[in-house]
Amino acid sequence: MFLKWIPSSRTEQRSSSMKLKLFLFIALPVMLFGQNSVVSKFSPALNSWISSSAGGTVKVWVDLADKGGNQYLLGSPEKFLSQRAIERRMKRGSSINETDLPVWTPYLETIEQNGFRIISRSKWFNSVTVTTDREGLYSLGRLPFVKSIGMVAKGSTPGTVKNSMITGPADLSLMSPAALDYGQSLAQLLPQQIPAAHDMGYDGSGVFICLMDAGFNNLAHEVFDSLRIVATWDFVNGDPDVGDGGQGNGSHGTITLSVIGGYKPGQLIGTAYRAHYLLAKTENTDTETPAEEDFWIAAAEWADSIGVDVTSTSLVYLEFDAPYPSYTWQDMNGNTARITKGADLAVSKGIVVFNSAGNNGMNDTRNTLAAPADGDSVITIGSITAAGMRSGFSSVGPTVDGRIKPDMMAVGSATYAAAPGGRDVYTSASGTSLACPIGAGIAAFMLQKNPGLTPIQVREILRSTASQPNAPDRLMGWGIMNAVAAINNVPVSVKDGSGMVPEDISLVSYPNPFNPSTTLSFTLPTEKFVRIMIYSSTGELVKQVIEGTFAAGTSKIMIDGGGLSSGNYIVILHTGDKVYSQKISLIK
Repeated sequence: MFLKWIPSSRTEQRSSSMKLKLFLFIALPVMLFGQNSVVSKFSPALNSWISSSAGGTVKVWVDLADKGGNQYLLGSPEKFLSQRAIERRMKRGSSINETDLPVWTPYLETIEQNGFRIISRSKWFNSVTVTTDREGLYSLGRLPFVKSIGMVAKGSTPGTVKNSMITGPADLSLMSPAALDYGQSLAQLLPQQIPAAHDMGYDGSGVFICLMDAGFNNLAHEVFDSLRIVATWDFVNGDPDVGDGGQGNGSHGTITLSVIGGYKPGQLIGTAYRAHYLLAKTENTDTETPAEEDFWIAAAEWADSIGVDVTSTSLVYLEFDAPYPSYTWQDMNGNTARITKGADLAVSKGIVVFNSAGNNGMNDTRNTLAAPADGDSVITIGSITAAGMRSGFSSVGPTVDGRIKPDMMAVGSATYAAAPGGRDVYTSASGTSLACPIGAGIAAFMLQKNPGLTPIQVREILRSTASQPNAPDRLMGWGIMNAVAAINNVPVSVKDGSGMVPEDISLVSYPNPFNPSTTLSFTLPTEKFVRIMIYSSTGELVKQVIEGTFAAGTSKIMIDGGGLSSGNYIVILHTGDKVYSQKISLIK
């Protein structure tokens, strides 16, 4: 009730009647305007759901207007990123910006105080997801810090396909023997020259790789006995157990992990068997459309904060159950699906992002891709047989805006993998889900050689060294990956005349990019003589910063950009027996 007032006389009654009419004349338009203002925050798909006859609840993204008081944390990245994550940003020239700041806690508290349970949150998109009904949508829309509300898309894994599509195994009698005993996994590694790369000493050592997939339900399998697990998290159930239990069970993650990180001589050896692994369960297999974009994005942000170098995902998002609107092939333009935008954001933060192309096969007139394989910075992997032929199920491009996809190909037909049935049980599985992690391991080789490579540099080297670099097409992209050629084309960081190649990265520079100065921080285990120099991006010495003896511990030195032009530079720190490098960018 807007007004509670009982007049005592006829004059007051007439006066009150006029006042009430005037109040209603003013208040009703204001109410309607307020309602329209709320509705304007809803996405077209959400408005369509509201106007439909269907009831129930819907899962939505709630996009927030700003980061509130957290904007003042930009000068203290150690409060929201690990030291490894900061170092990865610095050495690959990726800035730390507002998208890295946490969501403002008072906004979260207000949403919860209004009766909503926050399912997930995204600092990159400054959003949260909640499940609500129509009435709740209007309550959310009235909050002044809520910018927009849209539906969360749901999808599923590409799954595996029947092995009847396989044309036959490679003729191993024609191949040179490798130093390691690969067992039946040799056939899936030979087309990409992975055993030869292993013989060169590349195995992913020191590289952090995150697999975002369904349940990893058999980590007790013998191929994982030496697996280096950094962290695990189940984003569906909100706990560290990525096996079966709670909402969702599955072996898909077990299978994909084994072909990149497994190590059991005589049976199976994965591509990057000495890398360090983060395992994220992002799929709810208890529902018909389990994989959800918000879980994937939350997992990517989690991996980024820890300092991951490479991600491999064998999930795709295209067709969804009602009431959620489906993406169509026409949406595969790199700028529509939120998960695609999230994948590209991850790349901008220095992460090499791999995704399976999908198992939707060939279409003569359009692409058969699924998000986020359409991302312009995502390395999309299709499938071949061990004989080097394109698998019939492998999805094709191009994207709607004309970009070639997939980027490259790796074996995904009849791959030998760990099975969920016991410690020593194996299976043969097919799908781009298997090709993707095999290919992602090659990127780990490249970063093992030069940790300063940017994700785009990794992609371009992989493209230029694949089997058809001069004639890419919508079926196989730039062709079959070649690990040896890719490694050999990884550039050294500097030309300092000593022949020393940087073998570790420990420098941190902040801010970066910078103008007019940046602070270089480095930590020494013992007292050492240190010489610091700056090189141009072409490897020429442009500035001698300092030389002298520094005590054990952390030291900080200011680097003045005066006398240097805008551009990218490499800071080199010599400690006598080692060389450390850090990429910096000066913007004037």
